[in-house]
Amino acid sequence: FNDMLNGHIVTFQVLLKDEPGVLSSILASFAASGGNILTINQGLPINGCAVVTVNAETSGLQGSLQDLLTKLNSVDGVLRSEVLAG
Repeated sequence: FNDMLNGHIVTFQVLLKDEPGVLSSILASFAASGGNILTINQGLPINGCAVVTVNAETSGLQGSLQDLLTKLNSVDGVLRSEVLAG
């Protein structure tokens, strides 16, 4: 709760292709950037795409949020990523 008050918990939304390994690559990007994933919620794929919402604690990021978004968007199979809250 204290991290939420200090702005260290961020909600990301990622639109990805429904292909093996894409979600795993996203999670690896968070880990490599120093983000600590708190929750993951993936919707059912529709027309070959799925929406994934990730809540992460970001006080340990080794770069900026924009750097992480750039990294997420460069993952093969990611169509779009954005910060929803935080």
